[in-house]
Amino acid sequence: MFDHIADAMKQPDVVRLDRNTYVLRFEMMKLHSALEAVRQLLATGVVKPGDTLMDSSSGTYGYSLALACHKYGMKCRIVCSTKVDAQVRRQFEMLGAQVDQVEIPPGPLVDKMDQGARLERVARILDTEDDVHWMQQYHDDVHYLGYRECAELLQKEFGGEPLTLVGGVGTGASTGGLSTYLRELNSDIELVGVQPFESVTFGSDPVEDPVASISGIGSPIVMRNVRYELYDRVHWIGFTSAVAATIDLFRRHGVYAGMSSGCNYLATRWEAARDPERPCVFVAADTGHRYAENVYARSPVAGSVEGLMPAYIDTLEQLTFPWSVMDWSRRPFHPRSKENHR
Repeated sequence: MFDHIADAMKQPDVVRLDRNTYVLRFEMMKLHSALEAVRQLLATGVVKPGDTLMDSSSGTYGYSLALACHKYGMKCRIVCSTKVDAQVRRQFEMLGAQVDQVEIPPGPLVDKMDQGARLERVARILDTEDDVHWMQQYHDDVHYLGYRECAELLQKEFGGEPLTLVGGVGTGASTGGLSTYLRELNSDIELVGVQPFESVTFGSDPVEDPVASISGIGSPIVMRNVRYELYDRVHWIGFTSAVAATIDLFRRHGVYAGMSSGCNYLATRWEAARDPERPCVFVAADTGHRYAENVYARSPVAGSVEGLMPAYIDTLEQLTFPWSVMDWSRRPFHPRSKENHR
């Protein structure tokens, strides 16, 4: 029995989809990082009960933080994306969160401007208001801690055999935390990161996606929680290919998940085919409900995944749209864009 709904919602399932293809499926993955981060901050005295915890979010982290604050009796403030609709905003507020939503004029640059605008709002709040703790999901490695439990689950399910883990990079905490704790238990863990084009993380920012950028797994700003030396390979996937893969994941396997899950699934199909004897697990971070209109409504015109193959490249200068893959070989990296954080 669980003491709070957040503890039940965070529990993932491991589902076998094919011979050596598995999904680590969450209802809301970021609950792991938010719940453990809040617990740790309280335990170490960084914050105290009743303090206000704030962060920027395009949806799932904000929801996770609101639930964590609800559980631990904290005040919550979410600086949210233009993509957060009225229904989700209402849910934030019903959980007790104060919502600040940035306003950006509609146009082709709205996706690129959104994250920077949110962080500018966060900076103004920190400069003008007291007793507000910025959670810094992008930069504070306290968000790694919650994924130890997931790593232990995977270790138990696969019995310590060699494993390839595929996941969106995003803030770095989920795939970073999972791989870090898995490697403490098992030395033969490959980590494959998935990125969109136009992300400064792993250097795809010069390559424009002509349809739309994919939020959640990449970023126009530098995130300090990304530990580049953890990753063995990186896939860069465009929006149209991601839509086709997300829809195929639902049609073929019944997994109704978000667009990052579709990207991870597409990369995993390729990874699993390379070594049919090696289990390959990809992360499905959330359900597909937020994507009903911008992804699943495209199903009548979505292409097939069968003909999709990546360009295998050796350098970032060779990045090729709509899908590229590169051996990263656990090397460091310094994004060339200016950091947009305090």
